[in-house]
Amino acid sequence: MIVAAGAATLLNRPAQAYDENSASAVNVDASGLALKGHDPVAYFNAAKPTPGLAQFSTQHQGATYRFASAANRDAFIANPGKYAPAYGGFCAMGVALEKKLDVDPQAWRVVDGRLYLNVNKDVQKRWLDDVPGHVATAEKNWPRLKDRTPKSL
Repeated sequence: MIVAAGAATLLNRPAQAYDENSASAVNVDASGLALKGHDPVAYFNAAKPTPGLAQFSTQHQGATYRFASAANRDAFIANPGKYAPAYGGFCAMGVALEKKLDVDPQAWRVVDGRLYLNVNKDVQKRWLDDVPGHVATAEKNWPRLKDRTPKSL
């Protein structure tokens, strides 16, 4: 495991996945809502976090995603693999550090056509220091972490 200096300290903040006892591979709240209701397609086409509307929603991998428009919902339905966040919407840096952490929808980045989220802006700064390295580490870690509870990590 690669840990950038200070990254472990940043990850010790109180924000955690919604349910520390859930083994879900998708980060959802108690009602099954992903991305805290934000539209995953808007990160790509509007280049900003955009709250979704309940009237424009769909299910994917057991999670409910909301969208700002019917067009965004339909784009997601046509290609969920393009728009669904990496690591089930858990913090990308957290996964690189073998953790399943909650995210702040404002701490995001699309890299090589994939949406990555982080627990907060401070952690995101560390993640941005070496995106290729952190993604490579997270990709190795995710298969082992995805079905575990955050509390067990």
